[in-house]
Amino acid sequence: MTCVDISSTVNRVLVVTAHPDDVDFGASGTVATLVAAGVAVTYCVVTDGDAGGFDPTVPRSEIPGIRRAEQVAAAAAVGVHDVRFLGYRDGELTVTHDLRRDITRVIRQVQPERVMTMSPVRNWDRIGASHPDHMAAAEATVQAIYPDARNQFAHPTLMNDEGLGEWHVSELWMFGSPTPNTYVDVTDQFEHKLAALRAHVSQTEHMADLEGMIRGWMVETAARGGLPEGRLAEMFHAVRTA
Repeated sequence: MTCVDISSTVNRVLVVTAHPDDVDFGASGTVATLVAAGVAVTYCVVTDGDAGGFDPTVPRSEIPGIRRAEQVAAAAAVGVHDVRFLGYRDGELTVTHDLRRDITRVIRQVQPERVMTMSPVRNWDRIGASHPDHMAAAEATVQAIYPDARNQFAHPTLMNDEGLGEWHVSELWMFGSPTPNTYVDVTDQFEHKLAALRAHVSQTEHMADLEGMIRGWMVETAARGGLPEGRLAEMFHAVRTA
């Protein structure tokens, strides 16, 4: 287990998630830390979260637009202004060739040294982290990193029609993993993380003690990572992809 200088080796980071709000629950403190260090961060959100929300009086047809707007506002709260949506259906996500191609496209456009996503491995200790959409988005992202993005002959339309050549991602960081090996002290960014979560009004407004819940999780994470008492942390399974 390690605590690391998360910005020392990267200039660009791409975060791929299944739904609006996934990054904010799992990694927005780390994102805010990266942005504060001058790293350019892009979000790629695979679905519009159209199966989400808790208010039955809101027409379901309005949910995608609401959740896109919430994610844009949440991203701004941690300093991210490049948010891309792929428009897949919430609750129906599977690993397909089309999804791999669409994530590969964004990787080649952004050219990140590090990609952050959820875990494709089920976490039996935190079943909520293992929503089927989370696992599908994560597995498609891993396949887009290797072999797709680095192979100029994969998804030939990307090169032939869009001029997007291969790109080699150096690092993969997964949150929600059952086997974390990297802990990031995000104490100084807690208020930004909380602001990002509160921007997801349709998802968090009904929670009686959002701050207490999130703080409790992060205190436990910091203790697990060996950080001093009083610190707050996020955790990842980080791997080199070389």
